[in-house]
Amino acid sequence: MADIKEEAETNIKETGPSSIKCPMLTSTNYAVWAMRMKIALKVNKVWEAIDPGSKHEEKNNMAIALLFQSIPEALTLQVGDLDTAKGVWEAIKARHVGAETVQEARLQILMAKFDRLKMKEEDTIDSFVGKLSEISSKSASLGEIIEEPKIVKKFLKSLPRRKYIHIFASLEQVLDLNTTSFEASWVD
Repeated sequence: MADIKEEAETNIKETGPSSIKCPMLTSTNYAVWAMRMKIALKVNKVWEAIDPGSKHEEKNNMAIALLFQSIPEALTLQVGDLDTAKGVWEAIKARHVGAETVQEARLQILMAKFDRLKMKEEDTIDSFVGKLSEISSKSASLGEIIEEPKIVKKFLKSLPRRKYIHIFASLEQVLDLNTTSFEASWVD
């Protein structure tokens, strides 16, 4: 029995880096791409090459290889001469998040979209929650966290009254809207 366990452990050690598939960066998915890549880099035990920026050559090279697998060829040509994973990561971020003024403009547009967002009669609760979550995630990636109570209140105010009045009334009576998490307000 010990031989089987020892053989299994040996096989695991010999496999090397995990075979996590890296997400592909597009012109519109930077926030989600960055979150997924961070996890992929952590799973492959090379995130430290980016944050805080380790000089360990093997980890640095592995992180760069994983980043290059997940970006378009044109972007690879732009960042290909950088020799640290941290440098590649920061260059990709700068091209997609942009300068501080551009970031602020994007955030203002996003917050205006949040303020205007209303649930349509034909929307499902899940699809509307998805829209709110997407705006919240994008906002966080731009440096502005939308507090949970604000999202909960937006969700409840945006429900079509005719269709969901009974849910709205029940939730308002039972929940403290200032302390309820967004997920708890719609999951059950």
